[in-house]
Amino acid sequence: MKDHRLEILVQARKRLGEGTLSPADQNNLLQLIDILMLSVSRYSNPASVTNDMRSVAENILEKQALLEMLRQQANELDALKKLSINLTSSLDLPTVLEAVVTEAMNLLQDARAVHIFLYDEDYDILEFGAALNNKGERDKSLSEPRPNGLTHTVARTGERIVVPDIKDHPLYEGVPVDWDGSVIGIPLTMKDKVVGVMNLSRSRTGHFSPSDLRLIGLLANQASVAIVNASIHEKVSKQAYSDTVTGLPNRRALDEHLENEWRNARKEGKPFAVVMMDLDGFKVINDTYGHAEGDKVLRITFSFISQGLRSSDFLARYGGDEVTLILNQTDTSSALLVTQKLREKLENFRITMVDGRELVLTMTGGIAVYPIHASTTTGLIRAADEALYRAKKYNRGEFMLARNMTGPLNPSSLAGLG
Repeated sequence: MKDHRLEILVQARKRLGEGTLSPADQNNLLQLIDILMLSVSRYSNPASVTNDMRSVAENILEKQALLEMLRQQANELDALKKLSINLTSSLDLPTVLEAVVTEAMNLLQDARAVHIFLYDEDYDILEFGAALNNKGERDKSLSEPRPNGLTHTVARTGERIVVPDIKDHPLYEGVPVDWDGSVIGIPLTMKDKVVGVMNLSRSRTGHFSPSDLRLIGLLANQASVAIVNASIHEKVSKQAYSDTVTGLPNRRALDEHLENEWRNARKEGKPFAVVMMDLDGFKVINDTYGHAEGDKVLRITFSFISQGLRSSDFLARYGGDEVTLILNQTDTSSALLVTQKLREKLENFRITMVDGRELVLTMTGGIAVYPIHASTTTGLIRAADEALYRAKKYNRGEFMLARNMTGPLNPSSLAGLG
């Protein structure tokens, strides 16, 4: 009887080895079969004990596929739960994208790299979003998406594409010879609209298992929702900090940027400048052509001024026809040089109005430098504003420096300067 039991266990081990169970799970099932066969040998009819033991083993072996499927589904549910938590914990788009690529690398043990590109369906434009490879390197894009490559094809068709062997697939014709392995491109969709593409590659060739495809699909669904929500949040936030007429940052954005600039200047011990500027004679433009044309003049002029500024400088609409320019790490002489170039730039600028008349514009401004003219943000604005109104009164079309440590403005002295 013992020999029969051992024979059955050997056969069971062989069959289990042909499946997908881990060695630990195989041993657990063999132990269960052995225990049940011992029980059968004690309580079954001696004449049928061998058949009964075979029957027990056969039933368990037949159920292993079901057990494995249940285990996979449990793992997938657990993965889905983790994805939901990690991908909805933030509305910051870069943070969401970083979470997606991290989860993607965790899903597949043999993943080489994952890349996400955001897609503008209206203009057929792909923009790099995030990347992560198995060395832990982030945001290292392998290459720009090729016009007829995997990423563009997935974005345009909205279909998942599996490439079992990069070296033997039409989408990878003409790529560098060192490109190898397998890759899957998954569209990130929301209400039938493709919002991005996620590519997940492996070093080895071959198809992705059904379990891997299900998990990747779960991630793609969750990622799509998270990306759309974060994009909407980013758009709304941007609108809250943008001026609707000119497209420039608004007063709220200016206040926050000025506060940050001031903190950095105090910490690093470096100067920066605040320039208050407005268009000369803008009231006449509004009175002559109406507010719609006046808004157009503001939009075109301020856009022209913003061109050529350093990326570290900040131009915002303060109100009406007045804008504020913050010049990062700029002393007095540099601020005067920048404003002189702005004046010269405007001298050759023309706007054609609806009646065909060419409008020549000039600007007047006031300059305040931290910490020479003021040591606080409100003090800098006040000092630059005072210099602006002084320039409008005595020297229109020029930029004047603030007085050192300006006191409170006297509103009555500013009457009639608009």
